[in-house]
Amino acid sequence: MPANLSPEYKKAEAEYRKATDPQDRVAALREMHRTIPKHKGTEHLRADIKTRIKQLTEEITTGKKAGARGGPPTVIKPEGAGQIALVGPPNSGKSALHASLTGSHAEAAPYPFATQWPMPGMLPVDDVAIQLVDLPSVSATHPIPWVGNALGPADGCLLVVDLCEAGCLERAVAVRDLLAERQVMLTTSWTPDGDHGDDVSLFTKRLPTVAVVNKVELLDEYAEEIAVFRELTGFDYEILPVSVQTGRGLELIGPLLFERLGVVRVYSKSPGKSPDMDRPFTLRRGQTVLDLAGLVHKDIARGFKYARLWGDGSFEGQQVGRDHLVADGDVIELHA
Repeated sequence: MPANLSPEYKKAEAEYRKATDPQDRVAALREMHRTIPKHKGTEHLRADIKTRIKQLTEEITTGKKAGARGGPPTVIKPEGAGQIALVGPPNSGKSALHASLTGSHAEAAPYPFATQWPMPGMLPVDDVAIQLVDLPSVSATHPIPWVGNALGPADGCLLVVDLCEAGCLERAVAVRDLLAERQVMLTTSWTPDGDHGDDVSLFTKRLPTVAVVNKVELLDEYAEEIAVFRELTGFDYEILPVSVQTGRGLELIGPLLFERLGVVRVYSKSPGKSPDMDRPFTLRRGQTVLDLAGLVHKDIARGFKYARLWGDGSFEGQQVGRDHLVADGDVIELHA
């Protein structure tokens, strides 16, 4: 990163990093290009910013044209405790998996490219839900110009593969490489500050990944097949064997995603009343009471004074400040 970057540039870069909407990302990039110092040390970064603006603008334009032809939106607004994208090569069983987990009407067909548009659905996990988005198959023979934008809001992905399909190894590797060309890197780290490698661009979307090996009911020795798959592809993603046909392993997906996303459920309480234990607010590990206040209402966050906490490791009604870290199962009463 070049030296002497202005506070205005750093603010715009922070906005870019947290933006999920493509239009917001382009706006942040343009502000970065406007505020970056013009000297030799920033030449490469300025060129990268201009290139990324061009790429994102083209993807947005392509997505709008696709939607104008009568299709649904190509970017799904996040809902629930997190958004997880389902990606994979043709005929890997993504849509059948999506339908089984969410009860959606994702079209599962015995021919490739049946899914043409993003299909959202909600996966219940205890008293919250995680949004799963089924995306069209990723293949060099059927490119998706807007896939980078579609993955922009995602918190992670399930890479769905079928080891019974001919050429499954090459096709799984192709998914990873084709997404990398669209500035999306499938990574093993679920932490924001995880090790992503020094060669990763600022403009690369880092997408935590679990590989889901589907249709294991058709494999005689699926553990051995998975070991060979891992060795030959070089994938070090966490691997989960499942079968949509028999239901094997499906019950593990929700709790696994809940844990990897670091979901924290916090229950609100009004003074003098019982807490609402039916509809928790969902935050992430490392977030604070003030983050909760912002979810409840921006005016409460702005006028925040203190909170009272009921939870493990605290006495009932303990008074805490804005920087107190929330924990799963906390009951919090906000005062503003």
